[in-house]
Amino acid sequence: MTPGDSLANGQRSLGDPDIGYPLWPPLTSGCPRTSTDEVAYPLEVDYTYEKVDRALFTRPGQVNRGDGHDRWAPLLPPLSAPGLGEGGTPLVEIGDGVFIKDESRNPTWSHKDRLNRCTVSAAVGVGAEGIVVASSGNHGASAAAYAARAGLRCVVLGSDSMPPAVDSFLNAYGAVVLPVPQEDRWPLMRRLVDRLGLHPVSNLTVTHTGHPFGPEGYKTIAYEVFTELGVPRAVFVPTGYGELLYGVWKGFAELKRLGVAERTPRMFSCEPAAGGPLAASLRSGRLGVPIEVGPTSAYAIDCSVAGHRGVVAIRESGGQALLVSDEEMRSAQSEMARQGLWAEVSSAAALAGLRGLGGFDGPVVCVSTSSGFKDLAVGSRRSEPVEPTWEAVAAGLRKAGFPA
Repeated sequence: MTPGDSLANGQRSLGDPDIGYPLWPPLTSGCPRTSTDEVAYPLEVDYTYEKVDRALFTRPGQVNRGDGHDRWAPLLPPLSAPGLGEGGTPLVEIGDGVFIKDESRNPTWSHKDRLNRCTVSAAVGVGAEGIVVASSGNHGASAAAYAARAGLRCVVLGSDSMPPAVDSFLNAYGAVVLPVPQEDRWPLMRRLVDRLGLHPVSNLTVTHTGHPFGPEGYKTIAYEVFTELGVPRAVFVPTGYGELLYGVWKGFAELKRLGVAERTPRMFSCEPAAGGPLAASLRSGRLGVPIEVGPTSAYAIDCSVAGHRGVVAIRESGGQALLVSDEEMRSAQSEMARQGLWAEVSSAAALAGLRGLGGFDGPVVCVSTSSGFKDLAVGSRRSEPVEPTWEAVAAGLRKAGFPA
């Protein structure tokens, strides 16, 4: 085996871990043996763990940005699509043992690049001519970029209410962007898969399962944190469907399984208080029951239904599902900005969740998923012009607290 070889050997059901399937094709509609009309259970990728070289995690120092996913190839699905230098994002301490994992430094400015290197690789692996994704933001832009890099066509079913800046971002990579009402995106995506043979890189099911290969890319966040910091006491994650939450959890669980780490962190999901389907599922013990989502600025994580992956991550890590208000997220966003980090409101949910809990013993990592450039209100603020006289400039400085 060479360092670039994948050790992936199959797919395993999260509905029943004793049920396994071959690695190909990826089961994008969930586990066929455990799923029901009400609940779709996702698959995860399994590996020949006994062949993993532990030295993979013992290189000193920060992970090299140029490595991309290729450094971690043995513990990822086959990377058939070329990378864009995804990962290797900075871990920034903001005081009192709190670290921000800044995913805005990825190629398309969000954590979704880690996922789409793997999902587009799956499309290449099955010989698809293109991919289809339902998204009006980070996921769509990232999928379009990786499809372009791999020479594949990309169809993005966006929202009919997406702002012009997001529309431009999605079109920049040559994708076919089709804005439709949100409730129609998933039925249309299924038809595109069936009729055109496009490979789906987002969800196809009534309860979120997502692509089996996707969350594997998120494991690399755990690997990177471990190589710099060791195992933190807790990891706080902005949470929509729970794929990122699960991927980070699985990465740490693998480190323990391999004997590289002695323990795993507690995982905390951070959802908008306007919705919170994962928190509702954990309270009720029922998965797949849609909830009503109220108005929120955290559009990237305002989901109405939870995924089983998030339930697994919270339960197995001894973690907790947290709800954060828009006011708390904006406060956390401002705190991060004072440290030089501009995050999307949704991305600030992790720090908001931590601050809502109060103090925490030991190093804590908050994942910040994307750039403030992704917020819906970007570009709406205009600073007032100032007369180019000292009197006018001085007045502006005094208003801002300078002794001018």
